[in-house]
Amino acid sequence: MAAVTELYEGDKVEVTVGPIAHGGHCVARHEGQVIFVRHALPGERVVVEITELHKAYLRGDCVEVLAASADRITPRCPYAHANGCGGCDLQHVASPAQREWKAAVVREQLTRLGKLDESEVRALGVTVDALPGGDEGWRTRVRYRADALGRPGLLKHRSNEVVAIGRCAIAHPEIQQLDVLERRWPDTDLIDVVKPSTGPAQLVQHPPQQIVERAAGRDFTISAGGFWQVHPASADTLVQAVLELLDPRPGEHAWDLYGGAGLFAAALADRVGVTGAVTMVESARDGVAAARGNLAALPVRVVEATVERALHRDRRPKERLPQPDVVVLDPPRTGAGAAVVRAITAARPRAVAYVACDPAALGRDVRTFREQGWQLRALRAFDCFPQTHHVECVALLTPGRG
Repeated sequence: MAAVTELYEGDKVEVTVGPIAHGGHCVARHEGQVIFVRHALPGERVVVEITELHKAYLRGDCVEVLAASADRITPRCPYAHANGCGGCDLQHVASPAQREWKAAVVREQLTRLGKLDESEVRALGVTVDALPGGDEGWRTRVRYRADALGRPGLLKHRSNEVVAIGRCAIAHPEIQQLDVLERRWPDTDLIDVVKPSTGPAQLVQHPPQQIVERAAGRDFTISAGGFWQVHPASADTLVQAVLELLDPRPGEHAWDLYGGAGLFAAALADRVGVTGAVTMVESARDGVAAARGNLAALPVRVVEATVERALHRDRRPKERLPQPDVVVLDPPRTGAGAAVVRAITAARPRAVAYVACDPAALGRDVRTFREQGWQLRALRAFDCFPQTHHVECVALLTPGRG
């Protein structure tokens, strides 16, 4: 048996690229060693430069394409290459293939982490829908970094090193028109820029100013530094998907967990009407303040707490959360976690709409739902982050296996 060649950072090896993996890379093997390769496509023959060494695997970057995939295109961004900006993972992939890439990742995570049978995943018909507006100029919130010389730019992949740039192609056109990248920033490391839906692009001040975002037929006043969907069409798209899958009815009680500024709570309140009610849970102070202002005229109770603590408090009569008929679950990238999922299923709602920004976290939580006797009934996925590996999903979960 031939000895395995020991590889070091900076070494270059020729490999045939294997399947897509979650995280914006593909899997390749060199003499049995697993390499996660960026800027490549399945089936390609490429030269990979090793960038990181780990005990069980290596990381690398495609630096030369010897045999290209039919889905490969020339990146439209001059900074999207090995050792360049780490913001966009898929600039080298044609748009339809980007969406299939993301759909493949969702399917794989549901099978591997969610423990769904392949037949169950096929029955879901997972595809990723494009949002209006194209693949560039969509990002309404950008965090630029300044290097030691005060030059603005963006970070390299898995690094704190700043790549000075002259233009970010996925930034909203109004953000691109600001002079942020033409100036030096000697007194700060972070330059945050926002383009609200109802006003001009602007620098985020300290303390942050208030801005107004319009979605689902309402205006939401939020902190310029607070959370909001970064694609102009995301908020409306996700609200529509949640309402279609969950089908809230007049008179029902809804939970909106990790409610932010109140986007889903407002939509739920419109559906359940004056005979129904919504309980929203949020822990971030600026989100709670925004939600209480935005939802003041609606039948919504805003609870300031972590979701874990709020659901634990449900056992105490003084702080009981009303039993829900439906739940919107929109956790952070790490997911809801087993304790939250078990608390939700114990409350016996008829349905849960799970809004997921990470398919791996979704897969883990789907597995916990299944362990509690619930079923993933439907799933929709959206390309809310073109040119990157990120994908947004809305999943419908209900009790029972039938």
